[in-house]
Order: sequence, then structure tokens, then C-alpha cells
Amino acid sequence: MPGPGPTIADIARAAEVSTATVSHALAGTGRLGDSTRRRVREVAAALGYSAARRGPRTRTLGLAVTTYAGSAWNFVEIAYFSRLLTAATAAAHAHGYALTVLPAERGAEPLWHTLAVDGMLLLDSPAGDPVLAALRARGLPLVFDGRPPDPRPADVWVDNDHEAATREVLDHLAAAGARRIALHAAYGREHYTAAVGAAYGRWCAERGMAPLVVPFDPQDGAGHAFDPLFAAAGQRPDAVHCAYDPGGRQVLAAAARHGLRVPEELLLVCASEDPGYGWGEPAVTTLSLGPELVGERAVAALVALVERPDDAPAPPAPVPTTLTPRASTHRRR
Repeated sequence: MPGPGPTIADIARAAEVSTATVSHALAGTGRLGDSTRRRVREVAAALGYSAARRGPRTRTLGLAVTTYAGSAWNFVEIAYFSRLLTAATAAAHAHGYALTVLPAERGAEPLWHTLAVDGMLLLDSPAGDPVLAALRARGLPLVFDGRPPDPRPADVWVDNDHEAATREVLDHLAAAGARRIALHAAYGREHYTAAVGAAYGRWCAERGMAPLVVPFDPQDGAGHAFDPLFAAAGQRPDAVHCAYDPGGRQVLAAAARHGLRVPEELLLVCASEDPGYGWGEPAVTTLSLGPELVGERAVAALVALVERPDDAPAPPAPVPTTLTPRASTHRRR
């Protein structure tokens, strides 16, 4: 019986390239130079590598939310992710692909290495992302929701202009009379958190304001992180911008506990896709990041990488955000 034949690693050693480069060259994916792709294929042919060893396309795309990869959390209950997943699924079907969504908990680790897909969407990939490392090693086409950590020249991502969006929120609060604005953020290690925090810091510096960042804790439903600030009458903020979906409700709970009226004494904006913020008393001003458009553009970019690997993809334009002013930022006289 003949032997198993050369492996991807054998070809990589002979061609003096990485295994990821070999995978891209043989699968027709990635953005490799013509000479590199041709040389890898020539080495593979000389070693007796058979293209039949590679499986056919699966017509399936994968999606993973990797912000807290390995943690058991239900990202589908977050309005941003649920709306993006719905839009991405519809977009994949429109392109003739299925969409497989990976679970977040630790038991999903084998799927990172073995899931049979043509490409992957990674949402909120943080620094040191183990899912990203596994997928890069496989040489799969990748598209990111949010700028990836340590991006490579060929990486493609879909994102908002977080600098402009954060400034729009802060300018809106300042126009409503806020003079001491707190940011409820600094939690995750993905690009979104860093970008919003940096934009807030620059905005404050330009106005000679001391930044005030309140750490977000998803388990802090009562908003106890605000107790020290709200109890200090002379130093408490008169407005809060929440970068995470549950943050608005945490601030409302803390304000009620300390007898602060919203919006008379405290203005509030929350980045959220949850329509429930528009139904409460008071209705809360929200910033939408456009998850439906993010999902549609990310799928379109991934399909292009899978089907036209030799075409350099155009970077998708920033997805517009939408600020919806409501009662929480309308200070009644």
C-alpha cells in the first residue's frame, strides 16, 4: 500500500514558508504574491501532493464571538450579537452558504481546529485570542467584526468609527448642559473598548476636563460601582455614557438608590440595540452601532475572500452609527 503522502508541514519545510502560506497557496485563498503561490504549488507537485487530499468546499461559513473565548456566557442574549447573528445568517443564505455559530464555552475548543468551514467571522477578537491563533494556523479566510489585535496586512474587518461616535455622544451631553461626564467602560480587551476609552480621553483633554472612567461589571446589576461617586455631592458626575448594553440599567438602578433624578440631575446615554431602553421611564438615549449592516458587510467580505482569493478586497467603509435622543438627555427646566 502506498504511504499517506506529503503533509502540509512537509511542503512548508521544503518551500521554506509557513504552513498557513501553504494552506493559502493550495486552497487558492489569502493574499499571496503570484510567485509565492506558484512556488508552493510547484513544490507540492514535486513532492507528490494530491489536490484530491483536500476536501471540497463546504458552502458553510463559521462565526465565533471570541471576546471571552472559553468563558461560559450566552452572547445571544445581548441585543447587539443577536441582531448581528440574524442579519449575518440571512446574508449567508442569500450568498448560498450556511452559517454555523460556535459556542463560547471551553468545550468548543476542538471546533476551533476541526470545524469544516470555508471561512470564519470573528466578533470582537481580543489580544491573545486563542480562537484567532487556531484559525490562522489553519489558513482559513477570516473577516473580523472590529479591528483585530495586531492586524496583518491582508486582514479584513468591518467596524464603526468609534472616535466619531464617541465624540457625537459626548458633544450631545455637553450641549444638554453636562459638565462632568463619566464613561462606564474599561472592561473587555477588544478594540471597541480601547477605541471608545481613547476617544473619551482625547475629548476630555481638549476641554481641560479630568476623565472619569467607572469600571463596568456585567454582574453589577445594581450599579454599585457608582455608589462612591453618587454619594459625593460635590464630585459626582452630571452625565454618564455607558459603552456596554447593560450599563444603562445599572446607572438607573444606582441613581434611584441615591435619589438622583434622570435627567434633571443626571443625563444618560447607553450604547445599545435593546429597544427596551425606549420604553422605560425615563426613556434612555441610545447609540446604535448598526449590527445588521455590520453582519451583512462582514459576510459579503468573507464570501469574496472565499470565492475570489486572488482579488485584493477593498476595505469595507465604516458602518454608520445612530444616536437616538430620548428623555434621559433632555433636561427639563
